[in-house]
Amino acid sequence: MIVVHGIKNCDTVQRALRRLAEAGIAYRFHDFKTEGLPRELAQSWIDALGVDAVVNRKGTTWRRLDESIRDGLTAGNAAALLAAQPSLVKRPVIAKEGWLHAGFAVADEAAILDRLR
Repeated sequence: MIVVHGIKNCDTVQRALRRLAEAGIAYRFHDFKTEGLPRELAQSWIDALGVDAVVNRKGTTWRRLDESIRDGLTAGNAAALLAAQPSLVKRPVIAKEGWLHAGFAVADEAAILDRLR
């Protein structure tokens, strides 16, 4: 089963869900805002992809963080921060058995969809 993790109002998540539907790829959507983000799940993403791939450093939530928190972010403490503020996750995070990807850049769409088929 493919699980798409994100926030339903995120433009990138909406585009990803639309492209999955157009490609006929079945998935389950996990909305951070309504279902939360367990620290253990965030840590598993960091362990698999690295903190830089999982944390969205371009968004408003990141820019609003205190500079000391931004400067002190590590793979060891990022999961707790992501669980408390899931808007910091690079979205969407797409999970398929044996495969995990964060983000849905336009340039990567075709490759991601091929991997999910």
